[in-house]
Amino acid sequence: MIYLNQNTDLYNNDIRAMLQAFFDNEKIVTEKEGTRLSLTVNFVTQRDVEAGVPEGGYVTYTLEDEDGYGESRTIVVDFLNKKIARNPLKAGLYRLLSEYTGKELPWGSMTGVRPTKVATELMEHGNTEEYIRRVYTETYLTIPQKADICIEVASTEQEIFRDFSFEEEYCIYVGIPFCPTRCLYCSFTSYPIKKYEDRVEDYLEALFLEMDFIAAAPAYADKRLVAIYIGGGTPSALSEGQMERLLVKIRNTFDFRYVKEFCVECGRPDSITEEKLTVIKKSGVTRISINPQTMSDQTLKLIGRNHSVRQTKNAFALARGIGFDNINMDMITGLPGEDIGDVLHTLSEIKALKPDSLTVHSLAIKRAANLNIEMEHYKSLIKGSTNEMLMAVDSCAREIGLLPYYLYRQKNIPGKLENIGYAEKGKECIYNILIMEEKMDIIALGAGASSKFVFHKENRIERVENVKNVDEYIKRIYEMIERKRSFILRA
Repeated sequence: MIYLNQNTDLYNNDIRAMLQAFFDNEKIVTEKEGTRLSLTVNFVTQRDVEAGVPEGGYVTYTLEDEDGYGESRTIVVDFLNKKIARNPLKAGLYRLLSEYTGKELPWGSMTGVRPTKVATELMEHGNTEEYIRRVYTETYLTIPQKADICIEVASTEQEIFRDFSFEEEYCIYVGIPFCPTRCLYCSFTSYPIKKYEDRVEDYLEALFLEMDFIAAAPAYADKRLVAIYIGGGTPSALSEGQMERLLVKIRNTFDFRYVKEFCVECGRPDSITEEKLTVIKKSGVTRISINPQTMSDQTLKLIGRNHSVRQTKNAFALARGIGFDNINMDMITGLPGEDIGDVLHTLSEIKALKPDSLTVHSLAIKRAANLNIEMEHYKSLIKGSTNEMLMAVDSCAREIGLLPYYLYRQKNIPGKLENIGYAEKGKECIYNILIMEEKMDIIALGAGASSKFVFHKENRIERVENVKNVDEYIKRIYEMIERKRSFILRA
């Protein structure tokens, strides 16, 4: 445990995020008893030049451990501007913790979910790539490779965004919360299809009511629908007939004249059949995902995915044969029992298949996942994702013509590494970019779905959540509709 003592909570989230970046899974407490390390943070924020206090103020960090280590650092900070003050505050603490642990983090003092936002904003203000690179490496202390990849991603996004008018457009997300089995690391809304198969029809009927409401909402009568993403769960866990009903309903309900992208997250190879893929293809879906996560049968068994590497390859070949020319594959680095050798093996298998895009997740240990709940059984197997793994991914992706196009981070990833998407030019997933950049409304339908409403003039984003439980969603569907209705009317 780490004892944190501050004389103000003004920057509490930043201080805690920096500690957690260096000390994964360690509890941060405000009582000293039983702790092995303590950080005392003293903020002096008054503007008193005559008393020797620099204009704006300063902060002093004092780090001590049970073995007698003790070190203090004082950093002059302009507290008159809270936003500007955050960067030197975090950089100063980063240097102290880096010196103590002997670790350097690839992302330096950056702790946010969207590290590419810095590059995007600087580009929009006309700054050069050289200047942006210096901001990352000097202000945030990132390694040069992270600066370069953020610039590359931001540049791709800027190019794609030229074709959009964000205030006049929107996206639809459709959640199918059923899976063949629940994966060890999963924290999404997901229910075993075998156990819940008698509720699927009722679920679809409730989902269709939500669709009808959005299609008829005056707020969207003059907006253009540009992307539809069917995710989960595993949408292909539905039967062939249920999949056809869903896709026909979507096409008959929404105006497809301006849709640039129609995605279905097939996901699990053990849920994919030729009949389902044929239905999906005939419905005009432009992008699908077939997700191995790893190309190790041993790991697949450990993480609860009831399919083999052979099934992954067969499903991919089947989709190609049916005519899909935009197939994504997902993989996870840092899975239990896997090291860099396992990652290189998975990459070699993916390289041979040559997907049109590759989405790479660094293992996140989320609170609701079985991996976290049963951590004692798996702790010795988890080495975690490393930057070496992500560099190997980057090299492999580029070798098959895939370039980075979106990137984000999660607080539950050991080492605070990133998730990143690579794609062939022109085959980037528009929805993936828009969900991260939050530039237009994303209307999310289904159990556990979270809608985002973007108010450009007011520079704010509002979220409206649906209940996660499938039975509650079916029972309370009119309440889910009213949540959206009341919000749209207020807006």
